[in-house]
Amino acid sequence: MDAIYLMILGCAIVTFIPRLLPAVFMGKINFDRKIEKFLDLIPYTALAALIVPGVLTVDNQLWYIGLIGAVVAAALSWKKVPLGAIVILTVIVLISVYSIVPLI
Repeated sequence: MDAIYLMILGCAIVTFIPRLLPAVFMGKINFDRKIEKFLDLIPYTALAALIVPGVLTVDNQLWYIGLIGAVVAAALSWKKVPLGAIVILTVIVLISVYSIVPLI
């Protein structure tokens, strides 16, 4: 049982150190503007890498459904619609598309 606790502690330390070091040293390091811009874009890139596969695999038979939802959500966010309204309106649009598709 003690080995499990040591393993949990070791995993916590190994995970904590890489998260702690950048937080400690980021204020002391000055980067070039291009590097700062690159670092600022990393969260958006990671988010896109997580979202795009899900958008394309929502429905195997109707592959474009996820794409329609992504376009609607992107257009609404471009217009600066509040997040809750984006979710609700996108769901309404996709329900409408799903109800129309069998008729086509």
